[in-house]
Amino acid sequence: MAQKKHKPEEIVAKLRQVDVLVSQGRPVSEAIRAIGVTAFTFYRWRKEFGGLKSNQVKRLKDLEKENERLRKAVSDLTLEKLILKEAAFGKLLSPARRRRCIEHVMGKLGVSERFACRVLGQHRSTQRKMPMGRANEAALTADIVELATRYGRYGYWRITALLHAAGWAVNVKRVERIWRQEGLKVPYKQPKKGRLWLNDGSCLRLRPEHPNHVWSYDFVEDRTHNGRKFRMLNVIDEFTRECLAIRIDRKLNSTAVIDVLSDLFVLRGVPSHVRSDNGPEFIAKVVRDWIAAVGSRTAFIEPGSPWENGYCESFNSKLRDELLNGEIFYILAEAKIVIESWRHHYNTERPHSSLGYRPPAPEVILPLQPAPSDQAERPTMN
Repeated sequence: MAQKKHKPEEIVAKLRQVDVLVSQGRPVSEAIRAIGVTAFTFYRWRKEFGGLKSNQVKRLKDLEKENERLRKAVSDLTLEKLILKEAAFGKLLSPARRRRCIEHVMGKLGVSERFACRVLGQHRSTQRKMPMGRANEAALTADIVELATRYGRYGYWRITALLHAAGWAVNVKRVERIWRQEGLKVPYKQPKKGRLWLNDGSCLRLRPEHPNHVWSYDFVEDRTHNGRKFRMLNVIDEFTRECLAIRIDRKLNSTAVIDVLSDLFVLRGVPSHVRSDNGPEFIAKVVRDWIAAVGSRTAFIEPGSPWENGYCESFNSKLRDELLNGEIFYILAEAKIVIESWRHHYNTERPHSSLGYRPPAPEVILPLQPAPSDQAERPTMN
């Protein structure tokens, strides 16, 4: 038969009973037998509860409970500190990141899922729900990575525009999420310098208002693999942002400038103004006289103020950043082919941020017209 477990209040009462019996002159052994326990149990009780009264026992019991609660609280706080230290730095904003972090904490510290979810702010149903994802997630990720690999200087906004052009109905936020998930980024480049707007240059007086209103041109230099220089003459329409031509040669002078402009004037008409800096090829008398003779006007910027030719300078920086800095040209013919291919891509496919992420001159594919029937071609006989 199992022995009854005494409560602290009952133990104190029995100890007091033994004290009363002993005070009456009865032997201690007889008094112990009177309370129905062994001598070993009696002395153990007296060592633990001797000298206490019933109200003091209740107070001791409450203190033990409080002490246990405090120990548990300290233990929980220590575990919470360890969990937060083990978790990633910063806020865990997405449920997926919280899910991975909780699984890591459970394996590392051996805490329960309930405790880890409470500390890291994740609902247990969210933790246990397996994300299904979208059916086309893998295909979209592959296209984003492929475009980012092909166009290394494009950010996710321009990649989104290319996806739209390819037929994807995708939000820019979804592209950004996949972009960051795959660790894609545009390498750091030098920050832009602010404009001074102090000189009364042509950039302040003359703004493009329609196509063929203002053209601008400028030179860019690069080198082939053997170290020899070659020059590029870039001509753009400031209103449409279209690159009209890139003439490439080892040397380009005022005669080459006239040659390029004459070809463009025949194909596209004569613009109202041609903007340029004060380079010797542009301010040459033969060039100025020729431009005036065909019915156009020159618009030179203030000396030492390249920001006044901002449209062309911006194009030059894109050409260098997206193509020249990442290509090695072994011969001049290779440079001409690759740069002309990039110019075609820039005009027809590359999204331009100032044009609402549309290309400057997208290609228009006209539907094939059905051939007239033989009956329509055969004249009627009277």
